[in-house]
Amino acid sequence: MENRTYNDHVLLLEGLKVTQQSTYPAFTLLLITYIFIMVANIGLIVLISMERSLHQPMYILLCNLPLNDIVGATALIPRLLWDILTTAPERYITYIECVIQAFCAHLFGTTSHTVLMIMAFDRYVAICNPLRYATIMTNKMVIRLSVSAWGVAIVLVGILLGLTIRLSRCRSNIFNPYCDNASLFKLSCESVLINNMYGFTFTVVLFVSSIGSISLTYLKIAIVCLSSKNSSLNSKALTTCSTHLLVYLIVIGFGVTIIILHRFPKYAELGQMCSVLFPVIPTCLNPIIYGLQTKEIKQRIFRVFHRAKVAA
Repeated sequence: MENRTYNDHVLLLEGLKVTQQSTYPAFTLLLITYIFIMVANIGLIVLISMERSLHQPMYILLCNLPLNDIVGATALIPRLLWDILTTAPERYITYIECVIQAFCAHLFGTTSHTVLMIMAFDRYVAICNPLRYATIMTNKMVIRLSVSAWGVAIVLVGILLGLTIRLSRCRSNIFNPYCDNASLFKLSCESVLINNMYGFTFTVVLFVSSIGSISLTYLKIAIVCLSSKNSSLNSKALTTCSTHLLVYLIVIGFGVTIIILHRFPKYAELGQMCSVLFPVIPTCLNPIIYGLQTKEIKQRIFRVFHRAKVAA
C-alpha cells in the first residue's frame, strides 16, 4: 500500500485472531456478551435515574461506571465483531477511525480508575465523617467529582494521542486486535522517545495515584471500623466497600497484567487476548456485582420485575 500522511489514510488492522471453525461461535458469544453489557449497564443507569430513593451521591457517582463501560464496549466490541466475519486481508480501517478508537480505548481504561477513585472518596466521607456527609457530598460536589474524573482522563488521553498524531507515517499495518496509542506511533519511522516517555509517565502517575489513594482510603476506613463498636456501621462499610474493592481489583488486575505482558514480546498473543478481554469482562461483571451486592439496587430490581410480573 502506498505510504501517505493525510487524514483518511487507510490502515490494515490485524483484528481478532480466530480459526475458521470458531468464527461463528466466537461471533455469537461476543455478540450476546455485547448485548448483555449494553442492556445491563443502560438498565442500571435508567434504574438509578427513575428511582428517587437511589438519588443519593453514592448511586449518582456510580452512574459514571456503567456510562464508561458503555463507551468502552461500544468503541471496541462492534469492530471486533466485524473483523471476526472479515478475512484478514480485508480488515481495513481509516486513520481517523483508528485514532478515535484508540482515544476511546484509552479513555475507557483511564476513566475506570478515576471514577473508582471518586467513588472511594464518597465511601470515605460516608464512613469516616457520617455527620458531615450531607454537607460535604452536595449535588455541586457530586458534579465536580464526576466532571473531574472525566476531565482528567480526557486531558491525559488527549495529550497521549496528540503526541502520536503529530508524527508522520511510513507504515500501514496495525498489529493488534484494535487500535491503541502504541500501535499508532509504531506506524512512524520518526523518533518516538517523547511518546514513550509521556506514556510511561502517564501510566505511572495513573497507577500510583489510583492505588495510593484507594489504599489510603481503605486504610482509614479500616481504622475507623476497627476502633468503632457500631455493628451497623461496620456492616454498612463491609457491604459497600467490598463491592467497590472487588470492581477495583478486577480493573487493576487487568491493567497490571496487560502492562507486564506488553513488556515481554514472547507473550504478545496472551497480552493481546487480555487487551480484548478488558473491555468485555469488567463491563459484564460491574453491573452484576453492583446489582447483586448493593442491597438498595437489588431491592429495586426485584421490585421492577415484580411489577412487570403482576402487570402481565
